[in-house]
Amino acid sequence: MLELRPCCEHCKTDLATNATNAMICAFECTFCVDCVEQVLHNVCPNCGSGFCSRPIRPKHDWVNGNNVENYPASSAMVFKPVNSASQQALIKRLAGILPEQR
Repeated sequence: MLELRPCCEHCKTDLATNATNAMICAFECTFCVDCVEQVLHNVCPNCGSGFCSRPIRPKHDWVNGNNVENYPASSAMVFKPVNSASQQALIKRLAGILPEQR
């Protein structure tokens, strides 16, 4: 089950459980869509993968108790601002390689 981290790892933008601007990589690194597009350029600084929209956990108990009340989001903040020089070097290294081919 996804951890659903509460904020962007780079800029600390609040990413509530139902946030539509939350993006995750294959290892659940969590960033806001603005940082993914403008800072990271769809390259995770922690693993090099791409990002997709983070799913929203159901608010209501539609099936078998699988909802945000029974499985709440994490409250542990991960704040690791991206080093611009390192990120630019990684982006350059992966330029032209689609996320699904990295």
